[in-house]
Amino acid sequence: MICSVQEALTVIKSGDNVFIHSAAATPQFLVNELSKRACDFKNVSIYSMHTEGDAPYAKPDCADAFKIKAFFVGENVREAVQHGRGSYIPVFLSEAPSLFRKGIIPIDVALISVSPPDEHGYCSLGTSIDISSAAQQSAKIVIAQVNKFVPRTHGDGLIHVKEIDYMVEHDQELPETRDRPLSDTEKAIGKHVASLVEDGATLQMGIGAIPNAVLSCLTGHKDLGIHSEMFSDGILPLVEKGVINGSKKLKHPGMIVGSFAVGTKRLYDFMNDNPIVKMLDFAYVNNTDVIRKNPKVTAINSAIEIDLTGQVCADSIGSKIFSGVGGQMDFIRGASLSEGGKPIIALSSTTKNGASKISVTLKPGAGVVTTRAHVHYVVTEYGAVNLYGKTLEERAKLLIGIAHPDHRERLQKEAYDLLK
Repeated sequence: MICSVQEALTVIKSGDNVFIHSAAATPQFLVNELSKRACDFKNVSIYSMHTEGDAPYAKPDCADAFKIKAFFVGENVREAVQHGRGSYIPVFLSEAPSLFRKGIIPIDVALISVSPPDEHGYCSLGTSIDISSAAQQSAKIVIAQVNKFVPRTHGDGLIHVKEIDYMVEHDQELPETRDRPLSDTEKAIGKHVASLVEDGATLQMGIGAIPNAVLSCLTGHKDLGIHSEMFSDGILPLVEKGVINGSKKLKHPGMIVGSFAVGTKRLYDFMNDNPIVKMLDFAYVNNTDVIRKNPKVTAINSAIEIDLTGQVCADSIGSKIFSGVGGQMDFIRGASLSEGGKPIIALSSTTKNGASKISVTLKPGAGVVTTRAHVHYVVTEYGAVNLYGKTLEERAKLLIGIAHPDHRERLQKEAYDLLK
């Protein structure tokens, strides 16, 4: 039923498990109004993946009311998680929807955003299907912010008004993430990664400077496809030029397949009622058996740190959680099993402070997201190496060769002491 936000939110009780729709589809109006009522609650668990916009429920004065339980720790809740006002749930994104569907994490209330219903009564979850569809389907109560700015997307995101318990009408522009100018380091990494991408490849990549740098170097390629947990504006010039056309894909040929998208209004307008864009559940998009069926899957993922044996930390800085496992392992494994596939870890050689991201050993407490046995290609601004099939000593030598020159002599000495 259509109602006021005050009426809708009265169904949330202390101790409830509340899910918040992901990324650009975060129902910001509902979130803000819920946070204003913090004094009415005690120990409401907030489950979410990455969300865009503000997260006022994560502020210190809301700590007694809301407990953050994040599958991926974004910037808006990072401080809260790192200071004990929230927690991180490590899980492969391919498996995250089943936590709701199997009742391992029961959801009392799902807060979602949807497009206005069409003439048949169907709304769309828009830019984020990911785990949000599973949460909505599993929740006891669904509260939807009906927003004309949510694009209607094809795929798994249709929801009939009969499946929504409370509809709050509030139009609000979706949050936009704009690209910043690329640094020389990022351009160099992009060039090295692009040299590994073959014509006819199916791409998976995330958001940010390095994926954008890679995409900017692919204008001379042919017949690329997209099967990725997420995508952003970086794909649009290649779609317009016909470079990305999906013609060589075996799963969903001609289609851009994703689970969520974050970008600008230009991207959201492109997605709106576009039959070549298929937004699907993580349980499908990130399924290794699905990924591997496409040819030449080239999975491009980032890392916080990598040790000289190839262990990749991508979710923490030491013991401090920074982000999440995400879909890295899903796609690293799927790409390695794909015919002609290439799993790639791309990172700058140093931090902003000049510390080497290639280390003899990972920092104490650092999590291993991708194991040394899964790693193939590693790329920095100094080149690309393939660790697959190499001994520990051979790996160390290759990785030192793409480390920052200022750190190579030290790494060689420490590697000799460690591996002798």
